[in-house]
Amino acid sequence: MMSTVYKILSLQEYCGDVINFKTYSKSYKHKKRVKNSEENIAVFPGVHEPIIDRVTFEKVRSMREKKINKRKNDDENSYFQTSIFSGLLRCADCGANMSFRFRQANPDIKYFMCYNNNMTRKTCPTTHMIRLDFLESVVLGEIKRLTKFARQYEDVFVKMIAGNSMETLNMQRRQKELELKKLLLRDRELDSLFNRMYEDNVAGKIGDERFAKMSQKYEAEQAELTQRMEAIKTELEKLGSQSMTTDMFIATVRKYTRVKKLTPRMLNELIERIEIQQAEKQNGEHVQKLTIYYACVGTLEIPNVATLREPEVRLQTRKGVALYYA
Repeated sequence: MMSTVYKILSLQEYCGDVINFKTYSKSYKHKKRVKNSEENIAVFPGVHEPIIDRVTFEKVRSMREKKINKRKNDDENSYFQTSIFSGLLRCADCGANMSFRFRQANPDIKYFMCYNNNMTRKTCPTTHMIRLDFLESVVLGEIKRLTKFARQYEDVFVKMIAGNSMETLNMQRRQKELELKKLLLRDRELDSLFNRMYEDNVAGKIGDERFAKMSQKYEAEQAELTQRMEAIKTELEKLGSQSMTTDMFIATVRKYTRVKKLTPRMLNELIERIEIQQAEKQNGEHVQKLTIYYACVGTLEIPNVATLREPEVRLQTRKGVALYYA
């Protein structure tokens, strides 16, 4: 039964789409079908009545990708443990996933650090390290503040979520459309460059060897452009189907109005990602900033009224350094 439900929630056809050319045969002599590349797959959205809504499908896909990324990190670093935050944390500088670790000398001290700052990579300048106990206190405090705001100021909360969701979608759509426009311009520019280069080759201004080398370079770049443009078009289609998620997020927040502790389900339903910045020393104190991106609505500015004060989290490390949350 579980495998059937899992399959339904992982096949795009159940959203009402028709997908052709997912596989192909190398020869009529071979019966085995081979998985086709993404650019050769034809997708026709909204052809028939959907069995599951697209929002649920995309949510399940996102959760599966997080688990896959976490497993990859675990395979490369065998001493990693698991955490309910695995797959949710991002480095604010390089955008990489945060790796969950523990100190071998003291396994009780668990923390996250930037994956690109490990001993083999070192492509991120700082660790962005954050203690797990500190992170749990901060996120729990913010979720409590969010659910309390939804309970005490329901009308304001609904309007804020609706406006914030629409603003986030519009901003993402504008960014994707701008990127698509730049790619289209570059694609046309490459066509023009290729035509001029062809004319120069015919006129004898460019040798055949040079022409072949540049042609190969332009064709490879155009192939990459085409692949990226198709990906952006798919992302724009997904953004168009997310306008219905506001009501779902509000309903999810209402489920956790009496939250007392964090659970994996709660985090996956409420939070899309959390960006971790490097702790900085301010006025003699170490302050670390976290940015929580809630599912479908992005960041939220909750009013700092008397009944909704920001969580004051302070962690005293073993070195005697106090860490505060901003």
